[in-house]
Amino acid sequence: MTSSIFMHPAALFIVGALLLPLFKKFNAQKIWLVVVPLLAFLQIRYLPQSFGAVEWLGFKLQFGRVDQLTMVFLHVFTLMALIGSIFGLHVKESGQHIAAWLYVAGSLGTTLAGDYLTVFIFWELMAFASVFLVWYRKKKRSIEAGFRYLLVHTFGGLVLLGGIFLRYQNGHDLSFELISPDAAGLAEYLIMIGFMLNAAVPPIHAWLPDAYPEATVTGAVFMCAFTTKTAVYVLARGFAGFEALAILGAIMTLYGVGYAVIENDARRILAYHIVSQVGYMVCGVGIGTEMAINGACAHAYAHILYKALLFMGVGSVLEMTGRSKLNELGGLYKYMPLSMIFTVIGGIAISGFPLTSGFVSKSMIIAAAGNNHQLILMLMLSLAAVGTFLSVGIKLPYFIWFGPKDSGLQPKEACWNMQLGMFMAAFMCIFLGVYPDYLYNMLPYAVDYHPYSSYHLTETFHLLGFTGLGFYIMVKYLKPHDVSNLDLDWFYRRGAGWFMWLARNPIHAVNEWVSNVYQTVGLRFTMAAARALSWFDWEGIDWALDGSAKGFIKGGEQVRQFQTGKLQHYIGAAVGLLFLVLIVVVLI
Repeated sequence: MTSSIFMHPAALFIVGALLLPLFKKFNAQKIWLVVVPLLAFLQIRYLPQSFGAVEWLGFKLQFGRVDQLTMVFLHVFTLMALIGSIFGLHVKESGQHIAAWLYVAGSLGTTLAGDYLTVFIFWELMAFASVFLVWYRKKKRSIEAGFRYLLVHTFGGLVLLGGIFLRYQNGHDLSFELISPDAAGLAEYLIMIGFMLNAAVPPIHAWLPDAYPEATVTGAVFMCAFTTKTAVYVLARGFAGFEALAILGAIMTLYGVGYAVIENDARRILAYHIVSQVGYMVCGVGIGTEMAINGACAHAYAHILYKALLFMGVGSVLEMTGRSKLNELGGLYKYMPLSMIFTVIGGIAISGFPLTSGFVSKSMIIAAAGNNHQLILMLMLSLAAVGTFLSVGIKLPYFIWFGPKDSGLQPKEACWNMQLGMFMAAFMCIFLGVYPDYLYNMLPYAVDYHPYSSYHLTETFHLLGFTGLGFYIMVKYLKPHDVSNLDLDWFYRRGAGWFMWLARNPIHAVNEWVSNVYQTVGLRFTMAAARALSWFDWEGIDWALDGSAKGFIKGGEQVRQFQTGKLQHYIGAAVGLLFLVLIVVVLI
């Protein structure tokens, strides 16, 4: 294969999705679901540095731009598409697979885009394709959450588009390149806010824990991998070094952990931990040094795999039991041992255990904050790591698989393809922890970082050990309770409620009053005007036209009296007319 033989990865998934319904036999569909993402994963190494440059309506579009930063995300996105497709092989609804692949195509297209207009096109494809992964669960809560998800992302897309228009108006340039904080104006900050919404940066984050837990089992696996990490990529591409991102990212890490500790629903716990873990990446982008950007990229790669593994493990429990709340689970280790092992691996990876992917990626960002003398950020990131181990490393697996009580459920183990998907993700979590150079060699900058130092190992074991001791002491207080925790989505939920009240009461009342006025006054006036116009038509216009016609006919009859049919009369009239003309000429 040569570099000239390739297909745009986004186009590959779009074509694959469109052709999927042709594979009506279930086994043929399974083969197709593996072949397309596998082909995409294998061919990304053959992509040229630049391709797909076109001019459209006066705009220069660049559909392909490849460098080291791009390759990190392309590699993990296509790998995750393969793992997610294998995990969902048992799903017979073609629509779910089509939505998932179009969603992946949007992410890949955004990652490869070299201009803002192309970014926006694929950005919106991500939003509109992913919402179907929520709706396909076909429950009332899912339908409602999907509409909220779509409305929020539509708003974010409009903010992004407004920034793009303003930027083009200012410089007539849509190139997607790094922006200096000193040169940023309103247009650039609007673009950054549009990106931040997809990264789930508080206070515009609540769509994530609202929608992800309501998605289908396979849909949640895809959703946890692409939207927020694509946002991390575009922030790293365009806004590295913005101090506001560093501060907001550090806040994200603690905000997400705080909610995860008190949550009861397993998938909501994981959703809030997306907010927390993406906070590390956003903070790294905001710090902006080479090590920080490397750390953000490495952690995005690691996070996609261990978070997908956790969603697959919890999703397997939901698939086999129909439950996801911790207070309704417990004692499942006897019936789903493999799912338990895979979930525990995901839990220790996200907690940053040595020999796992989280250990070699998360610590790089913390070290970058320390090297940049941002000690408060470093402390916040370290504190968030404690909450992560407490909530996902211990609490989540304890209450699902063991717990103080047996739930009485006796589910079967997840089907073979779900186990295979979990095995692939778990293998990568361990592989990257044991052999970090595989990941480090893909990063944008040369890496001079060694995670397995005695200091780092000692610090990690102390942190994890004391956190484990704290859970043992406080386990009674951490017992899950079936309660609803308010978040900032309360505002737009209440706002929607107020809007509906306004529509159903005052606006409806005004509409009814206007309708009644129209029926009593307007309708009568309209009918009177219609009668007047009708009278004018019959008595005015018709009289004028008929009178003209009658006059014309009568005049014609009078003219015909002069037509005698005798030649001498006509000659005499002509001679008389000639003399009349001559007299007029002489007088003049």
